[in-house]
Amino acid sequence: MSKKVAVLGAGSWGTALAMVLEENGNDVCLWSHKAKQADEINFKHTNKLYLPSAVLAANIRATSHIDEAIKDAEVIVFVIPTKAIREVAKIVAPLLTKPTVIVHASKGLEQESHKRISEILEEEIPESKRQAVVVLSGPSHAEEVAVKDLTTITAASTNEEAAKVVQDLFMNDYFRVYTNNDIIGVELGAALKNIIAVGAGALQGLGYGDNAKAALMTRGLAEISRLGVAFGADPMTFTGLSGVGDLIVTCTSVHSRNWRAGHMLGKGNSLKEVLESMGMVVEGIATTKAAYELAKQKEIEMPITAAIYEVLYNGANVEDIIVSLMKRDGKSEA
Repeated sequence: MSKKVAVLGAGSWGTALAMVLEENGNDVCLWSHKAKQADEINFKHTNKLYLPSAVLAANIRATSHIDEAIKDAEVIVFVIPTKAIREVAKIVAPLLTKPTVIVHASKGLEQESHKRISEILEEEIPESKRQAVVVLSGPSHAEEVAVKDLTTITAASTNEEAAKVVQDLFMNDYFRVYTNNDIIGVELGAALKNIIAVGAGALQGLGYGDNAKAALMTRGLAEISRLGVAFGADPMTFTGLSGVGDLIVTCTSVHSRNWRAGHMLGKGNSLKEVLESMGMVVEGIATTKAAYELAKQKEIEMPITAAIYEVLYNGANVEDIIVSLMKRDGKSEA
């Protein structure tokens, strides 16, 4: 059945998800914090900055007024940078007049608190105003979803019924959704793979080949799993779509902002130059710091994450860091 859905965030991923929802017959309102962008979507049916080639359906309405976007919405989908989640949730909470399904499709950890996005949403939106929190995550580039390339992702929630509602909302013949009850594993897999993608891009920028990339991804997945299990995640989640699936797509594609940022670092650009040229949030950079601090707190060994942290935050030379990783003491793979 058709539902009224508010999508908060008109970047590439928010716009692509709005396109899927509209095609499935839902009443979609897309919120942007920029009035000019909302006008472009409404009158030109394009979003040239984020999805240059896409033509949006006329039924997709946009607004720069968040109260208008969420009015009477049965489902609200947060698709905004992690650093803005808490601020926007604080604005949304008092505007809700009935229990609503809250979904997020963002991938990161909050700085300072190191909290997952679902934890932030649960803190800021009272239980009386939310039916459940559902995480939408998996190997998915907005550019490919917008052209209806085949995509499979996960809807994770401790509320099975809410996860199925989200599954039904999004699923069609090119966008397949599985459900999962391991919200911790799905969120941590989604956030932490961005760190490894920065490393994968750096390796390619330095001229290393497939052997190096395979090693980084495999040992990176081991790190992600170790930290995830320490926080109560099911280790099997990391072999699924939001784990190894998302890791593969983010570490091997030029669509990935994290990969592109790492590639520029490998080519010799400074972090400042990288951030200025990207023009969009690179979640892996902030997540590296959060994961590095969490690993120290939990006394979990994460050498790749620590190495990328040294490059990003202490100005270490990328090639020197790679040598130090390779020359660590030998150990068992298990």
